[in-house]
Amino acid sequence: MRFFCVTHFFEGHGGGIERVAGHLNRHIADAGHDVCWAASAADAAPSSPRLATLPLRCVDPLERLTGLPMPLPLPSAWGALRRAVRQADIVVIHDALYVTSILVMLSAAMAGKPVILIQHIAGIEFAHPVMRALMWLANLLVTRPMLRRASQVVFISDTVRTAFAHVRMKRAARLLFNGVDGAIFHAGSGDDRAAARHRHGLSVERKLVVFVGRFVEKKGMRILREVARRLPHVDFALVGTGPVDPRRWELPNVHVLGVQTPMIVADLYRAADLLVLPSVGEGYPLVIQEAMACGLPVVCGAGSAKADPAASRWLRGVDVDLGDVERSASGVAEAIEGLAPDDDQRRQMQAYAAAAYSWPGMAAAIVEISRRIITER
Repeated sequence: MRFFCVTHFFEGHGGGIERVAGHLNRHIADAGHDVCWAASAADAAPSSPRLATLPLRCVDPLERLTGLPMPLPLPSAWGALRRAVRQADIVVIHDALYVTSILVMLSAAMAGKPVILIQHIAGIEFAHPVMRALMWLANLLVTRPMLRRASQVVFISDTVRTAFAHVRMKRAARLLFNGVDGAIFHAGSGDDRAAARHRHGLSVERKLVVFVGRFVEKKGMRILREVARRLPHVDFALVGTGPVDPRRWELPNVHVLGVQTPMIVADLYRAADLLVLPSVGEGYPLVIQEAMACGLPVVCGAGSAKADPAASRWLRGVDVDLGDVERSASGVAEAIEGLAPDDDQRRQMQAYAAAAYSWPGMAAAIVEISRRIITER
């Protein structure tokens, strides 16, 4: 089969949706299918012989202003998208609320091509009421119609599936959790933990909390700053990049490590005491699943903690309100101080993640769905 996949960015941008698409595309290609991946040319396209790529000329003024990634394709990209859709047997769209996603859905409708829509997020409770209202309106006018139009909807989180449960779709929606690369994300020994801290210039004696994600408002950066201020005896290692610059916080217990490879992120997970992700509007952040596979306890937003009901017992969910930094920071700080699972709980969490989260399994399910849709047509 010929797959055409579209995301807003390639995985070099560092976002979770792009990383999920990269893993899926490679595994689908490994199964013997042709895969073409289109995304903004703002970042380098993956150089893999298994994948064809279609970099799109875009502008992205909104991310610099609001932290919300929204590449806007230039007219030259529209024709390229239409041609790529016509050549495909099946179209895979990652998340509805991107202009590239909308253009591809319209192109698929005109060309009579089936579409699998993988929906990662629901609403985002921004701190600013205007942004919250715009998000609600966008879901009403864009996301819901696209969910109804898609040949098959796939949710990667039970939280997101519940948020859109009232939308009538052509087929019953599927719930498929993202996978984890077990060759990279796995538990280590106590010696690995100390050595990893030394490699990154981090204290071996102090409690270490890791944050991995884009430095943007929805990830709870203002809340994280307040938590770090309240817990001066705890070190915070921040992995990522974005419009928020934590170096300006001038907090001696905050260590900004920038963008890192998956191998180094796994190294940090094995060195840390827990992962913190005080974000809102997430589906099931891939970093949570990867941390679980390393046996690392997690403090996250309440919505993320409910994404996989079977895994929620190992995740400490906190009600996060971006508009109430003080209350949210109190909840996150209390969870960080109080979370101390024993070794048996860590092993159970790690074993569950290794068994439940599989990239080959998710890719095989997408291929099976595609075959069924094409056969029925």
